[in-house]
Amino acid sequence: MRTLNTDLPGVLVIESEVFRDPRGYFRETFHERKYREAGIPHSFVQDNQSRSTRGTLRGLHAQLRKPQGKLIRTLRGEIFDVAVDIRPGSPTFGKWTAATLRADDFRQMFIPPGFAHGFCVLSEVAEVAYKCTDFYDPADEIGFRWNDPEVGIAWPIRDPLLSSKDAALPTLAELRRHLAG
Repeated sequence: MRTLNTDLPGVLVIESEVFRDPRGYFRETFHERKYREAGIPHSFVQDNQSRSTRGTLRGLHAQLRKPQGKLIRTLRGEIFDVAVDIRPGSPTFGKWTAATLRADDFRQMFIPPGFAHGFCVLSEVAEVAYKCTDFYDPADEIGFRWNDPEVGIAWPIRDPLLSSKDAALPTLAELRRHLAG
């Protein structure tokens, strides 16, 4: 397993070892001790999976009082996966980083608690699985606009398919009032 740092402290890209032979392949998708040694000291309590079509953009989401860390991987297809620092007082507040995750490259992205998360689908279909460090609480969910000019994410799509909830999200500046207190 190889761990790659990103521009944001704590956000990691993980390249796992894949064992191939004529039958196919085998790999570990999570090993608590190895991940802890690689800088991911969190426990995971919930697994989620989504399926989305090309052009779908999910995000940018987080939880306010019970922030979730996420370990993301793509089971099918290809996504552009994004993390944005929304920790009040952080020197990298509002900064983003991204990684392309493909089912055939076996990479994962770890996004620690305190970051917003979103992704867009680059392939015809993408199935995404992710582990969470806290339980999902719909009453605690927050988010901000995918195309917020203050953040300036360089999404590789122009006119994404959004949920009505994601289309109505505030800007990061508007969300900042909730983060402070």
